[in-house]
Amino acid sequence: MPTVFIDGEAGTTGLGIRERLTHLPVTARSIDPAHRKNAAARQALMAEVDVVILCLPDDAAREAVALADALNDKAPRILDASSAHRSSEGWAYGFAELTASQPQRIAAARRVSNPGCYATGAIALLRPLTEAGLLPADHPITINAVSGYSGGGRQMIEAHEATGGPAFELYAMGLDHKHIPEIALHGGLTRRPIFVPSAGHFAQGMLVSIPVHLDALPGRPSADDLRAALASHYAGSDIVRVIDNAPPRPEPDALNGTDILELFVYSSGTHPQAVLVARLDNLGKGASGAAVQNLRLMLGLPEAPAHA
Repeated sequence: MPTVFIDGEAGTTGLGIRERLTHLPVTARSIDPAHRKNAAARQALMAEVDVVILCLPDDAAREAVALADALNDKAPRILDASSAHRSSEGWAYGFAELTASQPQRIAAARRVSNPGCYATGAIALLRPLTEAGLLPADHPITINAVSGYSGGGRQMIEAHEATGGPAFELYAMGLDHKHIPEIALHGGLTRRPIFVPSAGHFAQGMLVSIPVHLDALPGRPSADDLRAALASHYAGSDIVRVIDNAPPRPEPDALNGTDILELFVYSSGTHPQAVLVARLDNLGKGASGAAVQNLRLMLGLPEAPAHA
């Protein structure tokens, strides 16, 4: 039975992965909590497992990779849930629906980077359109997103769980959010997008939206053309679903507890404008669910039902 070590399993993503591993034919190894920051102890455990899943801050993830690399022929495969390697050479990007061949790349890779939650929604909308030539790579793009506070780290979680926590907040207003490089690279963009993330006073769930002026695109495609390109790209996927009858008011938490990603295309029918929307659980397909999907590919395990 394959063995897996989650380095950083006490965090939100790590706990979610650990719970999901109980449904897989793997043996999960844990380090003594007293040694969780002991480099030698962690490296010794890395040498004994098949895959290490990193649920660490970026700098700590880079250090963990160095520990693994120093093991040479005993080095385990690595699945990194941090943002440290999402745009790095030699790493397979862990969005299995990115291209038809992406699952094979993930399955064969020694190093896999798990996508960011916001990036998952944005790339799912952008990549099929840039590949189809409907959206130029250098087109000016604005991405708006709202997430439950569970994905914002300890300080944000504590602020929202306190009495009278903020109802809504914009953040990363320096326009330099860490997900931007991976969105541009894997979304097929050559022009840096504007990304405006926000958090609402709810625990989990996410909406990512991208407004588009249809008459500013080559060939002036219709909203139906965009929807058709998305549907063609994700045809046959049980996880990424293009919804024809989009809800008039999409709720961010409707997919909580699932690993499903839903895509909508909204238009007025009167004006040459559209809004592309992705909905997902930021702790599901946006984090732990995607990690376990990638782990299944890496270990050659069958795909799970999308509701699991």
